[in-house]
Amino acid sequence: MRLLIADDSHTMRSILCTYARNLSMETAEAEDGYQALELLEKAGPFDAILIDWDMPRMDGFTLLQRIRSQPQYATMKVLMVTAQNTYDKIAQALAAGSDDYLMKPLDEQMLVEKLCVLGLVD
Repeated sequence: MRLLIADDSHTMRSILCTYARNLSMETAEAEDGYQALELLEKAGPFDAILIDWDMPRMDGFTLLQRIRSQPQYATMKVLMVTAQNTYDKIAQALAAGSDDYLMKPLDEQMLVEKLCVLGLVD
């Protein structure tokens, strides 16, 4: 299982990578939406991507829209992992094609539960 983590916080990327590796997932990291798209093109395919909403250069919502506009990523699961926790933001992300939404702060069990719901782990 290959997982791409797009978050501008080095600390959050490290935490999410640790959680994913505990599940025997292979991980790659991007610090913004542009870098995430580059990794998708160069190192893809990935089974899933975790996207933070608030990132420099290209935010997570724009990244989500770009991913969902490209047929080659149609089967990739997208999980928004963000502090943006208003109903409007959640609805906006889900309407744009996010498979699920996980609010920060989070712990390992919360991520595992979401990945289970998405069918990525047992």
